[in-house]
Amino acid sequence: MSRLRIVHRTGFDYDDPATASYNEARMMPFGGEGQFVLQSSLDISPAATQHTYIDYWGTRVSTFEVLTPHTELSVTATSLVEVGAAARVEHPLDWAELAVARERASQFVEQTWQTPFTTVPEDAAGLARELAAEQDDPAVAAFEICRVVGGAMEYMPGVTGVHSTAAEAWSERRGVCQDIAHVTIGALRSVGIPARYVSGYLHPDPSAAVGVTVTGESHAWVEWFTGDWHGYDPTNLIGIADRHVLVGRGRDYADVPPLRGVYAGPSASNLFVSVEITRES
Repeated sequence: MSRLRIVHRTGFDYDDPATASYNEARMMPFGGEGQFVLQSSLDISPAATQHTYIDYWGTRVSTFEVLTPHTELSVTATSLVEVGAAARVEHPLDWAELAVARERASQFVEQTWQTPFTTVPEDAAGLARELAAEQDDPAVAAFEICRVVGGAMEYMPGVTGVHSTAAEAWSERRGVCQDIAHVTIGALRSVGIPARYVSGYLHPDPSAAVGVTVTGESHAWVEWFTGDWHGYDPTNLIGIADRHVLVGRGRDYADVPPLRGVYAGPSASNLFVSVEITRES
């Protein structure tokens, strides 16, 4: 069990004043499944009234609007979270049982269909089929797909953008965590294993002392269903443990962006992002 404090600041600078903006933020951690939120707050500048709801995928969303002219919109999420291993009772399925289960509930059907972000090219799908064919247990096959696909890609910022697809990232064999998660999800779905995109944070330094603040960033990993939902971080080739803080889940990145909105005003805007993580125990 670890206790992590996360300060995530993001927003936009405008070349000329924006006259109004309408936004939604997905920056507040998820409570449950081995993760306990001790404190969380969202500070908005200019000041704005917030409305909070839980979306279809179970992510906490804060909506707000700014109706006065402003040259900067700043949103700061501050959270204190205890993270540990979730209690789990395994209900393993074989391939035939999984085929039946994934057709019985919308959550599995929707996480089996590919999206424009997750559709992988034939060579990636073929690799997933080869790995799946070697295993009688879908859970073992899923783990191998995550491990092999993640290991085949290099983490490299600047090669892809926020709108890059799994096919584009796979062709380069490079990208950021968003891209690696999309490719992995697409590979899993291509063999009939429901998989979903997870957004959150990762403490980047397991050796950091208590009380030391380090620079972090938003992170993404995957979960797959083979009787139960299992998580894996294909970017770092590690399981999900007390360094990961979950914020949201969805079919792909488009379901869980930290900040999304529209504004009236200048045509040019600049995004800024910073994340600080402190281990408190």
